[in-house]
Amino acid sequence: MGKLGFYIMTGIAGFVFTFIFTIRNNLWMTSMYRALLAFAIWFLLAFALKWIFAVIIAPRADKNGSGNSKAQSEQERGTVLDLSTPDEDRELMDLIHSESGSKENGDFVPLNPPKLVSTKDPEELAKAVRHLTDK
Repeated sequence: MGKLGFYIMTGIAGFVFTFIFTIRNNLWMTSMYRALLAFAIWFLLAFALKWIFAVIIAPRADKNGSGNSKAQSEQERGTVLDLSTPDEDRELMDLIHSESGSKENGDFVPLNPPKLVSTKDPEELAKAVRHLTDK
């Protein structure tokens, strides 16, 4: 019982469900007709879903299998999203050590990071802000 058996079983399931639910309200011939249509629809639906899953899963199997590494890297380009943040511990440690020799004295010295202050004229900055708020 291979793939065809799976498709036939889903078709039979559709046939039985449809026949059971339509026999109460319809003549037996109408119910049989609708059940046969349900068999065909469920059969085709199972076939289509199995084909779609095979198409979705097949490229992943090819990536894990043998192949040219250069061709694989070209195919994978743009498909992987790296959400890790860069390691900034080294920069922080350099900033802490460059502040002062607090380790030598043993005293506590607060961290004084460099200030991001513009050396431009305050009037010029005020003009720029006024110009941006007018638009």
